[in-house]
Amino acid sequence: MSVHIGILGGGNISQTHARAAGAIEGAKIVAVCGQNREKINALAAAFGARAYADEQAFFDHRPMEVVLIGSPSGLHAEQGIEAARRGLHVLVEKPLAITTEQADALIAACERAGVKLGVFFQDRVAPDLIKLKEFIAAGRLGKPFLASARVKWYRPPEYYSGSRWRGTWALDGGGALMNQGIHTVDLLLWLMGEVRSVWARAATARHDIQVEDTLVAALQFAAGALGTLETTTSVYPGYPRRIEVSGSEGTIVVENDRVTRADLRASSLDWAAQPEQAADERAVSPVISDAQGHRRIIEDFLQAIANDGRPLCDGREARRSVALVEAIYESARAGSPSFINSAS
Repeated sequence: MSVHIGILGGGNISQTHARAAGAIEGAKIVAVCGQNREKINALAAAFGARAYADEQAFFDHRPMEVVLIGSPSGLHAEQGIEAARRGLHVLVEKPLAITTEQADALIAACERAGVKLGVFFQDRVAPDLIKLKEFIAAGRLGKPFLASARVKWYRPPEYYSGSRWRGTWALDGGGALMNQGIHTVDLLLWLMGEVRSVWARAATARHDIQVEDTLVAALQFAAGALGTLETTTSVYPGYPRRIEVSGSEGTIVVENDRVTRADLRASSLDWAAQPEQAADERAVSPVISDAQGHRRIIEDFLQAIANDGRPLCDGREARRSVALVEAIYESARAGSPSFINSAS
């Protein structure tokens, strides 16, 4: 199968998208579009693609069947809707959109056009996390009752000051939660199910930005478990993401997407946990050196197109994390619990 792919965006994540797509047999990058001419020209030249500064001309490029969107988060819905209107399948970087209203508009546009919509949530293709998901779903952890997640990362001041969109409500949609924490929000929902209510506090502790750089939230899952979430870009020097899930049969610990500890009640439930091997590069840098997770997401998306199936994380599934983030921000603003409307 030969698929012609367009890259929308020229920043760090679009470089990752291009490397991931370029490594897939039968996938050809044919067009690249963005505002930074130097970056766009270099990226297009690296893959023998055509560079565009004008989005409308980019969307008109043919042959092209799929668009990978890596633009600022606040543009995802608008650009995805335009792509769908042109009959193009849409695979968008996280988050799906920065509000549920935008997300619903994008989902509806793709459904009307009969095109696939997917989101890059590469935790869902990490081997240890897949195994953990299956382990919990099979009841082998017993009844889950507590989940805690810590995303204690660091970004230097120039990460924000050198960008026109990072740290703004209009284009970033939030701060450490919406940008850095959204993967972990999706992972908690994937592992533990829907969240019923949240109580959160947010602060701009270190950076000169519009949005939060430090946030904590208490979660009540619909199935009865409780959870905590910490997410920040203000903690120097930055630490690996850590998730702990406890149930009646024990506790499993994840660091840097690997299960590093499994303390389980029954010997028949033994899990060969891996020692932590590599630093979590995300803790200190937005640049992703390993594109394997993104490649697997693209491969799954192309299979969904070929087989008329459902992408691993489609628009409706990705909307759940946007709804939860919205509720967390609402709780932080109001200083009271917030309840989640996860249905579109």
